[in-house]
Amino acid sequence: MIINQVFVHNFQSMLNKIRRVVTGHNTEGVAVFVSDNEYETVTIPTGDAAMATIWTTATVPADLNDETDGRMRDAGTTLKGGSVIRIVDMLPNASSPMHRTSSIDYGIIISGTIELELDNKVFKTMGAGDIIVQRGTIHKWRNPSSDTICRIVFVLTEAKPYEINGTPLKDVMQH
Repeated sequence: MIINQVFVHNFQSMLNKIRRVVTGHNTEGVAVFVSDNEYETVTIPTGDAAMATIWTTATVPADLNDETDGRMRDAGTTLKGGSVIRIVDMLPNASSPMHRTSSIDYGIIISGTIELELDNKVFKTMGAGDIIVQRGTIHKWRNPSSDTICRIVFVLTEAKPYEINGTPLKDVMQH
């Protein structure tokens, strides 16, 4: 995975920085800009992707009176009881582990190509402009390109687990 880390470092400058603008209110209730920052994705320990969490909410529905910077809230792949928006740069020739989360995930492909494989070995290939609605199935992501990062925006919201004959399916993370 060292090759992927070097690749991300070398190509990071080619990717647009992620600009996050956050609004809020002043003490009189007038809309204001709270922050305007740029971020870069950071390679995760498995070396298959680089990510940046943009915002999280501790609850759904969200509490607009919560003044916490949502980027600073501790979140795993999903956030129990809440929501997460993050940027994922899937590295060339890399794939995620097979996994399932009890969440509804909206994936919007910004650039590159990605393959989504389900646990029955069936897959679809998608590209820039395509949108994926992931509904708690076991799946993995694979970037088939040898030289292009695939950038995806993911919005994940906790969901009740899918049930088969009254038995909820469990979250899965295969390594």
